[in-house]
Amino acid sequence: MTATPNPLPARPEAWLTDADRWDAVATRDAHADGAFFYGVRTTGVFCRPSCASRLPRRENVAFFDDADAARAAGFRECKRCRPGGLPRELEIVRRACAALDADPQARLTLAELSDAVHLSPFHLQRLFKRVLGVSPRQYQAARRGAVLRDALTQGAGVTRASVDAGFGSSSRLYESVPAELGMAPSAYRRKGAGLTIRYGTAPTPLGLVLVAATDKGICRIAFGDDEASLAAFLHADFANADRVEDSCAVAPFIAQIDAYLHGRRERFDLPLDIAPTAFQQRVWEALQRIPYGETRSYTQIAETLGAPRAVRAVASACASNPVALAIPCHRVVQKSGSLAGYRWGLERKAALLDAEAKGHAANAPGAAPRRRNDADVRVTRPETAT
Repeated sequence: MTATPNPLPARPEAWLTDADRWDAVATRDAHADGAFFYGVRTTGVFCRPSCASRLPRRENVAFFDDADAARAAGFRECKRCRPGGLPRELEIVRRACAALDADPQARLTLAELSDAVHLSPFHLQRLFKRVLGVSPRQYQAARRGAVLRDALTQGAGVTRASVDAGFGSSSRLYESVPAELGMAPSAYRRKGAGLTIRYGTAPTPLGLVLVAATDKGICRIAFGDDEASLAAFLHADFANADRVEDSCAVAPFIAQIDAYLHGRRERFDLPLDIAPTAFQQRVWEALQRIPYGETRSYTQIAETLGAPRAVRAVASACASNPVALAIPCHRVVQKSGSLAGYRWGLERKAALLDAEAKGHAANAPGAAPRRRNDADVRVTRPETAT
C-alpha cells in the first residue's frame, strides 16, 4: 500500500515555550496547527498558528493549549482560520468522504464529486490525496471492499455480496478484488479455504517471528515466545487454508525483518495480501508514512485522516494490524508520549522504538556510513501483490 506522503502532523512537544510558539506564528507554520492557539488582546480574537491574517505585535499575543482555554479567557474565534473547527481543507475532504460514503454502490466520477464539494476536479484530486494519502477513486475502491468484506463475513454468497457492494458483475469483482479485499472473496468468506499459505518462524532480538504468505504476498507477520502459539494464531485466522511450513519460501521476507531489527535497513519492500476495511486502510497507510525513528499519537493520526474524534477507532485499527513492522503500528503512542497497548507486547514496542531511535541517530548526516548487507537487497514485488 504505497501512498503519497502526507504533511507532517503537529508535534505538541516542539512548541512548549512561548518563544517557540511565537516563531511558529511569525512563520505561519501549519505544522503547529492544533498544538496550540494564540489570542490577540487588541482584537479579542484567537487563531491557529498558520492563520493568514495580519501578524500581530508580540506584546499583544497570548498563547493557549486549546480552543476552550482561549474562549474561557474571553477570546472569540477568528472567522478566517476557524480555530474551533476543522481547517477548510480538512472540511472539504470530510464532505467529499461523506458524499462517497453515502452510497457505496455508486461510482462517482471525479467531476461529480467536485460538483458536490464545489471545488475543481484538479484541486480536489490533489487535496484529497494530500490529506488522506489516497485518491477519491482509491477511497471508493476501499469502501466497496469494506462492504464486500462485511457481507462475506456474515455469510452472504459471492454473487449477492458483489452486487450489494456495487461491483455490478462477478467478472468485475474478480478483476478488482486484489486491491480491494486482498484475496479471492470466496476464499475470504471460507477462512482461507482453497488457499495455500506457506509460513516459517525464526529467532529475532524480539523473540520468535512468524511470517506467512499466500501466492500474492504476506498475510501475517507476528511475534511470540513459542512456535506452537504462533501456529495456533495462524490456524485460527485461516482455519480452512492449506497451511504449509516452508521456511525457504518466506526466507527473503525474514531476511528483511532481520536486517531491520539489526539496524541495517529502515524500510521494507514486502508484498502484502491483507484485507483491510476502508478505515483500516486509511489508518495503516498513515502509519506507513511515519518516518523511521519518529512517533505520532493516536490523536495526531486521527487528525491527519480528517476525523479528529476517531481516536479510539484509530487505536482499534492499530490493534488489528496483521503484519507487524510492515505496517509500523509500534510508532503510535499516547498523546502524553507514554506507550499504549501493542498486539505483540509493550516490551517489544519499547525495544523497537529504542532501536529505531538509535538507528536514526546513527544514520544522521555526519554519522559513519552503514555497511551494505545482503539483506538490503530489495525483494521484487509480484505483479499480483496488493
